[in-house]
Amino acid sequence: MAEDLKKMYRTIVEDNFPSKMEISFVEDKQRQTLFYEKVLWTVDGVEKGLRYGENPGQPAALYKLINGNLILGETRTILPGNYLVSDIELLQSGKHPGKTNLTDADNALNIIRYFTDKATAVIVKHNNPCGAAQADTLEQAYIKANLADRLAAFGGCIGLNHPVDLATAEAISHQYAEVVVAPDFEEGVMDIFSRKPNLRVIQINNISRLQQFVGQRCVEFKSLIDGGIVAQWSFVPNTLTKQDLKPAQCEYKGRTCQVNRQPTEHEYQDLLFGWFIESGVTSNSVLYVKDLVTIGIGAGEQDRVGVAQIARDKAYRKLTDRYCFEQFGVAFNELKDEDKRKDLESRVVREKGGLTGSSMVSDAFFPFRDGIDVGLREGVCAVIQPGGSNNDYQSIQACNEYKATMVYTGQRSFKH
Repeated sequence: MAEDLKKMYRTIVEDNFPSKMEISFVEDKQRQTLFYEKVLWTVDGVEKGLRYGENPGQPAALYKLINGNLILGETRTILPGNYLVSDIELLQSGKHPGKTNLTDADNALNIIRYFTDKATAVIVKHNNPCGAAQADTLEQAYIKANLADRLAAFGGCIGLNHPVDLATAEAISHQYAEVVVAPDFEEGVMDIFSRKPNLRVIQINNISRLQQFVGQRCVEFKSLIDGGIVAQWSFVPNTLTKQDLKPAQCEYKGRTCQVNRQPTEHEYQDLLFGWFIESGVTSNSVLYVKDLVTIGIGAGEQDRVGVAQIARDKAYRKLTDRYCFEQFGVAFNELKDEDKRKDLESRVVREKGGLTGSSMVSDAFFPFRDGIDVGLREGVCAVIQPGGSNNDYQSIQACNEYKATMVYTGQRSFKH
């Protein structure tokens, strides 16, 4: 049985999807058609499409937009030929990509398109970032992103916004990853990656133009179980700079209720960094950021208090594991010495999971102050959220009580 299960993951599925696809939008006699072509790669001399879909035995195909342009109102699709993930170059692929590899890579690019200058690393697992960081070097950005959640990063997709150098490649080679996505690879890097023959190394030739995709929309399709399709324009964040952020205030009982202080420059940097990461996190979501590193990411919860608590609890657990790995070279769950375990846990409790001085990021408003209180009690000093709740005054009062600051984006960032 065990061998049958392993074989299931090695089995490549014949997708039988046609080589071309057309999707037409029709109003009266006007027709707008998008033309797509199936993507294939040559692996070991054989043309192959997607390995399989979300699960083994589930056929899937990748198509790229080759012609047509959809204009609805004043919004238009990205023009054909502006390829990123749908026209990738596989530099190394012991196993060619499956659907989840590509969707993880796509979400990594979805996030890092907002970061061009400073070295940035985003590690995506099951289409959610589990660690993200910025630093002065790409190596340090990757190390910080990986240490933010080493457990979840295992087998993840590493997205990098700068060419991979030897130091970064060495750091990556010590971990298990499924995919590395980057604009280029310095001489000698592929020799290092060749030690990991099943690592999928993907070069995004147009990643230098990635920032051009900020503000660009594509049509997203969601198929329903009865064959119906929901179509929507992709999400575009309007809040890109600190000037776009508004200090939290609202009217309450005929008076203006507002936060007592503005964010510091350092807080603004963390708030914006967190907001861009948030755009790639499944909703409901709350995350915590400190010094341009994610320290706790909560995703896909049904209530905002619960997801704030999950992100907080993850910050505690991940910091405990990080300290254990740095001090003893093993994961916390592998550490057998009870005294050492208790010492590590006590240290993390004293440090409040590293949350003191962090920023709290929410993809939607807090309907009551109980959600925001979760972070404030741990020492959160700044909050970013869309605003717009009838009870915004509660969150403002909470921030003032803890001498924290809060800004509004004026825009919700749900992702389902």
